[in-house]
Amino acid sequence: MQIRPCERLIGVLVCVLFIAFTQAVSAQGNNSGHLAIVGGYLIDGQEGVPIQNSVILVEGDRITHVGTVSDTEIPSDAKVINANGYTVLPGLSDAHAHLFIVGHGIYDEYFPRYQGRWREIMPISARQLLMAGVTNARDVAGPLEESIWIKNEIDEGRLVGPRLFVSGPFLQKSLPSGGGPNYDARHQAFFRWTVDGPEDARRKARKLIDAGVDLLKVIQLNQLTSEERLAIADEARKAGLHIAVHAGSTEEIRYAAEMGVGSIEHVGGRLRNTGYDDEAVRLMADNRISWVPTVIHNLLIDVVEEDPERLDNQQLKRDLPPDIYEDVRESFQFPSRLGYFFNDREEDRKYGSKVRQLYDAGVRIVVGTDSGTPMNFHYEATWQEMDLLVKYGIPPIKVISMATRYPALLYGAYQDLGTIEPGKLADIIIVNGNPLRHMSALQQNNVIYVIKGGIQYKGPDLP
Repeated sequence: MQIRPCERLIGVLVCVLFIAFTQAVSAQGNNSGHLAIVGGYLIDGQEGVPIQNSVILVEGDRITHVGTVSDTEIPSDAKVINANGYTVLPGLSDAHAHLFIVGHGIYDEYFPRYQGRWREIMPISARQLLMAGVTNARDVAGPLEESIWIKNEIDEGRLVGPRLFVSGPFLQKSLPSGGGPNYDARHQAFFRWTVDGPEDARRKARKLIDAGVDLLKVIQLNQLTSEERLAIADEARKAGLHIAVHAGSTEEIRYAAEMGVGSIEHVGGRLRNTGYDDEAVRLMADNRISWVPTVIHNLLIDVVEEDPERLDNQQLKRDLPPDIYEDVRESFQFPSRLGYFFNDREEDRKYGSKVRQLYDAGVRIVVGTDSGTPMNFHYEATWQEMDLLVKYGIPPIKVISMATRYPALLYGAYQDLGTIEPGKLADIIIVNGNPLRHMSALQQNNVIYVIKGGIQYKGPDLP
């Protein structure tokens, strides 16, 4: 492509303007809570044309201005982050994470072995998520006391992690059976609360709500009675909380619609062979139920076989205490033998057609990863899920919305989160590369800066 002289002159003038602009403010201090992110390629989460040579001004924890180098005056006391050559976008969300697990391959061993160490483990998971550019997340299953504890510790600045929306234990009819020779379902009872009758369902839902959860999670919809399901839904509605459910069959999706749930988690299990039928798709679309497919967690065995060295990732070794690291690494010594991956692998590889089916029908898809499940590490799950969605044929700009704007809408937090615009919380990441071309730009090593609520948590200028 030939560049005409006038176009070349305009490009030179923009470069000169930007260099002069950044040099003029680079030495200024940051003693009034002002921050200016200058010169990046801005994807604001609203699916419009990205802004080149962008400027974002932040005061305190909020964005005050979004513009360009040519139309923005920088406060003289602002700290300036030079984003030239980088892409700027809203902080990511993982709508389906589990902070109390860290990728261990054998649940029968993990849960009894680490009871009592959740306050040691959960902060590690939280930090991994944030350093990967995840500035908010739903923790959808965990011990109640510790889930509320870590949410509050992060909110109050004593721990580093994403802004959390927690469910605590999920509600179900009965504890699972089966497992290995050392399996004991009671080892999972701390994050699986069983209900027996509508009054018990109501009481346990109320206990979670009173403890301070942000949503309720319910599974085994086809085992719960109608009265139990509706009692849980009634308590959530009165408290203004949304509900996340597991629902694979059309019957379960019908129950989910009757409950008024906010989201359905995972690719429908029993319908993997044939996809969702027309009624199921219509119920999700008509009732504005978001879908969190978590496709990456069942496909990780393929990822590991293609790249076995990822299991020796030095990040995991650095982050975990030595005894936990050795145990986790030993737990997937033979990945193909892990019971977690005993599903039909050929059918798992057909997930893409189910994703496209619901996407084409207008069902809102939200990025969630099931991070923490076997070999599904918090520091890499989100970008891998996004990359899969692109491979399934969804435009990258839409996938970015699925990890930013759509989660905020699901959480009821869109007034604060999900896009980069004045008035929103300053949750911003700056990455080396362009995710509109390659989602690998969102790999942890490419996430150069992480800002949450106006506070910088990651960047080359930090000690």
